[in-house]
Amino acid sequence: MFRRARLIAGLGAALALTVGAPSLSARQQTTTSTQQRPFEPTVGMPGKDAVWVPTDAAVVEKMLDVAKVTAQDFVVDLGSGDGRTVIAAAKRGAKAVGFEYNPDLVVLSRKLAQQTGVADKATFVQGDMYEAEFSDATVLALFLLPSNLEKLKDKILALKPGSRVVLNSFRIFGWEPDEQFHVGGTCTTWCDVLLHIVPARVAGTWRGEGLQLDLSQSFQKVSGTVTTNGVAKVIEGGQLRADQLTFAAAGTSYAGRVVGDRISLTSTTSVPSDRRTWTVTRAR
Repeated sequence: MFRRARLIAGLGAALALTVGAPSLSARQQTTTSTQQRPFEPTVGMPGKDAVWVPTDAAVVEKMLDVAKVTAQDFVVDLGSGDGRTVIAAAKRGAKAVGFEYNPDLVVLSRKLAQQTGVADKATFVQGDMYEAEFSDATVLALFLLPSNLEKLKDKILALKPGSRVVLNSFRIFGWEPDEQFHVGGTCTTWCDVLLHIVPARVAGTWRGEGLQLDLSQSFQKVSGTVTTNGVAKVIEGGQLRADQLTFAAAGTSYAGRVVGDRISLTSTTSVPSDRRTWTVTRAR
């Protein structure tokens, strides 16, 4: 009898443990449910090169307006986050690519592009933005820290003259924006839009037809001298807008177009008969 009582008690305890503990299948279901929870980015979420802060929707639209984005453009966003700028550009018909290091944000961006119906135009690449290839971009739309932008300066300068770079609030050291705007309304932080138009590269010496240019360049600002008849005159107000060069020197205005290693110039003074045309080439 005693042994039988112990056996019954043992069976009861085992049954209680079995009933009280979740089955292996239930535990697996709980883990699976947790793993399938949708990823939701949070403001200030750390990243490889900067924390994630989304661009205000109104600022995104203003950036694309300022850059005059059309269906003929190729728009690139470096550090594209949740893909909002790339998707907005694609909705305007542009081909657009975002480079993002965080794989979860890349997956989210692709999902949002699919839901918006622009997955055929909006592409997202997981990887380091400093290693990204974007030499064919006609528009860069960026919300990056000055330290990030500094590392990208050479690649930006290498873009085709006339390419547009629109920045959210943060500046590129030493570069003055061609245009600047402030977005009001509901935007309360990071609401400035800066436009840079990539200029032709003209630093150096150019000669031809009795004229010599010795030019220094800081993005779109140009300084130096123009020499005619052996007399060097200081350049004033030198400016490049894409491939269009303008400056003045000693009462004469110059305007020209840069095409590779050649500049076609027209000089004018207050006397109409003094108008002249020149062609100079880059000295090698």
